Amino acid sequence: METPAENHRLTNYHSHTPYCDGRCDMEEFVATAVWLGFASYGISPHSPLPLPSGCNMKRERVADFIEEMERLKRKYGRRIELYTGMEIDFIGDEWGPSNDFFASLPLDYRIGAVHFLRCDDGGFAEIDCSATTFKEIADNRFGGNIRRLVERYFAAMLDMIERGGFDFAAHPDKISMNASAYSPGITEEKWYSELLHAYFERIAATGTMLEVNTKAYSRTGFLFPNRKWFAELKRLGIELTVNSDAHIPALMTCGFDDTKRFLREAGYDHVMQLKGGVWRENPL
Repeated sequence: METPAENHRLTNYHSHTPYCDGRCDMEEFVATAVWLGFASYGISPHSPLPLPSGCNMKRERVADFIEEMERLKRKYGRRIELYTGMEIDFIGDEWGPSNDFFASLPLDYRIGAVHFLRCDDGGFAEIDCSATTFKEIADNRFGGNIRRLVERYFAAMLDMIERGGFDFAAHPDKISMNASAYSPGITEEKWYSELLHAYFERIAATGTMLEVNTKAYSRTGFLFPNRKWFAELKRLGIELTVNSDAHIPALMTCGFDDTKRFLREAGYDHVMQLKGGVWRENPL
């Protein structure tokens, strides 16, 4: 983790605590963000979900989470802008960011995300998982048809984006990491590239903001979206925010320096940040 003297204009709006699958309490994240000199910081538990999940917040804990965020805002508010967020899982008509339940919550921002897909057998499977589990899902619940699985993921993302109800979309091509482990070279195949071009063009047409998610960068070199798409995103006029998806404070700035350099090389001169509760440009 970088030292405070090396940080400028730091923000992060994607992090997880024990309210879902994070491993350090909220105040430890906030205190670390203050020490690092963050301008603003948001905590975004995985939303309640009407499916079995060990990673998602229980619905009965939502009020406790919001109350704890309000306490931290009172305690640290003179030193950092804190924002109450939620990473809301989209699973179709049944559940997603545009549902009334999430609109009714006093959140400062909402993240739209796809972690679960409907399988060929009609049930759901979490595809943001280990490569081994992903292979089992692809083989046993998609008949070994990785292309169908990938296309279903991006179709779900676009369905969520069309419905709205969120501020930015999380890790917009995260399927690429497990898909690449299952079928090396898949992201270089013509159909995949054509699919991604159409996907990002549709996102641009809706004016949707995306995050660049750095969670896996130090471990695998993956960014979501892949850095090879940065110039295309710039050409399309897609606004971005850079987030670490941290589950422990030590990874709050994981990959930030390299990611911002890659964005500058692609032509970006700013990313987006919350300032005074409004999304504004944050110079790179």
